[in-house]
Amino acid sequence: MVVAVLLAVLAAGQASAAAVSQTPGSSSGPLAAVATSGWLLASFVVLLPSLAATLPLGFFWERPAVAATAICAANLVSLGVFRLLTIAGLLAQVIVLYRLGRRGPQLLAAGLTLPFLVFALVTAVGHATGPAPGGTVLAIAAASLGPLAACAGAALQSRSLAAQQTATSKAFAGTLLENTARGERARISRELHDVVAHHVSMIAVQAETARLATPGMPAAGAQQLSAIGDTARAALTEMRRLLGVLREDSGVETADRQPQPGLAQLNELLDEARDVSGIGARLIVSGWLTTLDPGVELAAYRIVQEALTNARRHAPGAAVDVELHFDNDALHVRIRDNGPGPAAEPSRPDAAGHGLLGMRERAAAVDGEFRAGAAPGGGFLVQATLPAKAEAGR
Repeated sequence: MVVAVLLAVLAAGQASAAAVSQTPGSSSGPLAAVATSGWLLASFVVLLPSLAATLPLGFFWERPAVAATAICAANLVSLGVFRLLTIAGLLAQVIVLYRLGRRGPQLLAAGLTLPFLVFALVTAVGHATGPAPGGTVLAIAAASLGPLAACAGAALQSRSLAAQQTATSKAFAGTLLENTARGERARISRELHDVVAHHVSMIAVQAETARLATPGMPAAGAQQLSAIGDTARAALTEMRRLLGVLREDSGVETADRQPQPGLAQLNELLDEARDVSGIGARLIVSGWLTTLDPGVELAAYRIVQEALTNARRHAPGAAVDVELHFDNDALHVRIRDNGPGPAAEPSRPDAAGHGLLGMRERAAAVDGEFRAGAAPGGGFLVQATLPAKAEAGR
């Protein structure tokens, strides 16, 4: 608004000076004709389009299309009727067209300046009886500076949008990385809590049990067992402190944490698979049941879970059998579906698939073996052999 008022004052001063400088008979044209009626009336008549060419800049700043239309129309009327285009009006027109390039349609800016180009060409052809050369120059300036200002505004708008998109992409990437890191910290925390901490606590319990239950143990041996128990308890304390840091960083509340699943939760897993896809899923258990290491149970559970997911994705509707056979020193896990098999399914993953790779890594982490491929007689077969030595102290 302040800039619009200043430009209006400058435009009014230039228009009034142009009207007053006209004397009867000194020149011909509309401005000279108006001047014959008196300098006061001439100033008032010439002043109106000058003000209309500047004040809309402040009143319609948030609506650049309206402001640009009003200012260009006022300048065109002033130029066409009085052969006068003020410098302040031209500046207001350039400013509002720049604003239009940033906030409105850029084609409108070119359309608004096209009449000035036509006017300049027409007056240049008939300059002998037309306006003074200065009017032609200002018309050409209005026709050329307007599109340039609009293009500059559009370019800055595109640059601003590109910068915003880049910032948004970086923020999204940072958020994704942070969430991934939190998920990984939560996973590590679960593994430490459910597997490692259990083993360390068992070391402490067994050391104390051996020291107290062994008759006639030398004092040095009892002292060593006591030191083992103290070291295990100190390790548990440090691990609890580490778990507290991991839980705080991952944003997971302690109350929301649950132990990792094992073989006891396989029935729930199969029930869920039946409910989700409506497939026929059976759990077949054979051999002498043994309480396994928590890490082995977790690996077996995850392998069955991933195999059921693969069967649901690549062989929808196929029945699945999950077999657990407990041997003296091994747990044999077999998951077989009666689908068409990998040969009839081009989209079915082979041994290099990500899901199969994850199952192979699960088995390798507990010193087990893993195989997957076409089943004899059709379908797909996943097999894993995991160490089934009972956990000490259970």
